[in-house]
Amino acid sequence: MGLSNTRPEGSKEKGSAFPSLSPAELREHQQRYLEWPKPNYSLPAKLLFASTDMLFPKGRSFEYFAFLELVARVPYFAWEHVGHIAQTQNHRDHRFARKIQDRVLSSRDEQDNEFWHLLIMEEMCEQKGYKRRFLRDKLFPQVMSFLYYHLSWFLYVVYPKWSYKLNADFETHAALTYAKFVQERPDFDETPWESKYKDDYGHHKTVGDMLRQVAWDEEQHKNHSETYIKAGARFSRTRG
Repeated sequence: MGLSNTRPEGSKEKGSAFPSLSPAELREHQQRYLEWPKPNYSLPAKLLFASTDMLFPKGRSFEYFAFLELVARVPYFAWEHVGHIAQTQNHRDHRFARKIQDRVLSSRDEQDNEFWHLLIMEEMCEQKGYKRRFLRDKLFPQVMSFLYYHLSWFLYVVYPKWSYKLNADFETHAALTYAKFVQERPDFDETPWESKYKDDYGHHKTVGDMLRQVAWDEEQHKNHSETYIKAGARFSRTRG
């Protein structure tokens, strides 16, 4: 199943596949995230979060989110890779190959959205004068991305629902973490958001609303993965 029925339609911005919400809508979603019951994360997700917490013991910060967004793109690369392999094996079945392409395109939309998150968080680090560290800001993100890619790819090949579950856990964690970050920093709602990526991502007035929008995007990623889990994660001619 592609995301043709669940992907957002008609983004307000030229670079984002996800529509911008109003400040009131964003606040409602933030409050909803804060009221979520404690998530039941899978074991791989727990290990991933534990590793991250060791390197970022202070938790929520723009440098933490820059790392998070760098890694967040990885499953979509892995899924697209598997999609291309499936198309290679089934290219003579035009209808099925086209069906696979729908899912590949959906993965690209997700990748692109995470890419704008990454650039925005990196920009925020620069604006705050964050000084890069080799281990935490270069080596560890590369190693984690490498491991996460291969784990996502392997799970997708063996049992796709496991790969989607891992991503849903990651995105749940991200949405909740962004919501808590804004809650902890009420000054963000008094801080204008100045960014060279506004035309690409959305014209949010404050840093608080920008972060709430990112949190909402993460929930959409979670929802898409959960949709695949329910409707059929593996490529199929008859379902999913």
